[in-house]
Amino acid sequence: MNQERVLTGDRVTGKLHLGHYAGTLKNRVELQHRYDTFIMLADVQALTTHFHQPGLIRTHLREIALDYLAAGIDPERATIFVQSMIPEIAELTQFYSMFVTVNSLRHNPTIKSEAQSRGEDEMYYGFLGYPVSQAADITFCKATIIPVGEDQLPLIELTRKVVRRFNELYRPVLTLPRALVGDTPRLVGTDGSAKMSKSLGNAIHLDSSREELELKMRKAVTDPSRVRKGDPGHPDICPVYAYHRCFRPEGAEEIGEECRKGAIGCAECKRRAVEAIAELLEPMVERRAYYAARPREVDDLLMSGTSRARAIGRETMQEVREAMGLDYFAGFTRV
Repeated sequence: MNQERVLTGDRVTGKLHLGHYAGTLKNRVELQHRYDTFIMLADVQALTTHFHQPGLIRTHLREIALDYLAAGIDPERATIFVQSMIPEIAELTQFYSMFVTVNSLRHNPTIKSEAQSRGEDEMYYGFLGYPVSQAADITFCKATIIPVGEDQLPLIELTRKVVRRFNELYRPVLTLPRALVGDTPRLVGTDGSAKMSKSLGNAIHLDSSREELELKMRKAVTDPSRVRKGDPGHPDICPVYAYHRCFRPEGAEEIGEECRKGAIGCAECKRRAVEAIAELLEPMVERRAYYAARPREVDDLLMSGTSRARAIGRETMQEVREAMGLDYFAGFTRV
């Protein structure tokens, strides 16, 4: 493989939002023009928390595919594939689980944070093993660049440990990946939470109408110390100002200064943020409507991408099995 390969994707648990766009999706659109880009619809990993709702995952799979296309992912340049349709990923997960300790998984910062946020004292095997599965996602196609949010960095580090361990135990077959964190690694939620999240209900979805956007922004929290318009504000702690910096950075400093002087009220600040976000989302909504009206075309491109990913997965597994000495009948010719 001469060209470096990007692997990224999302758990199929709901539509994508501005946090996804700012954190990784915007990067993916740019990277697809420079690298061999693989984008995974992670339906198996969605089952770690939604195993009791397979119908929901079935619906969200196509919703997220539409979000990808709406955001500017070009199926002629990027390979979009379905995780559960690549059995080689499951096989690699099984092999890697033999030399990843339970303690390392329990103490993984990402897993601990996820478990605490969901209030799960007892973790299911699949949830605990999420980092091992992700290592298989990355290595089945020998990806070298992994665009992630900063909260995912511990998972990438575990993948690097898995790769090193495998290559030491057997022989250098797997490729060592590196994380690529975007300019906005974590976008604050409309409720002021540290992270915009589907599960917390504090997200602005990429398919939001103008009315939905305005409603969400009206409810967004701002600087709690500002009671009246003329009160001096603290924009650095305001979620709305974070949106200005992310989606219209050229005017953000001016708005920040006006806020600090009390020269702009929160309502006007929100109105300008709505304008900036609406300008970003409008072409996405149009592209999404185009593909939503052509479901067969979307299914065809998903099947085509999955077929390509499967072929590469077979090649990787052949090398892995040879390295591990599990190619028992490699020279056997069936009569």
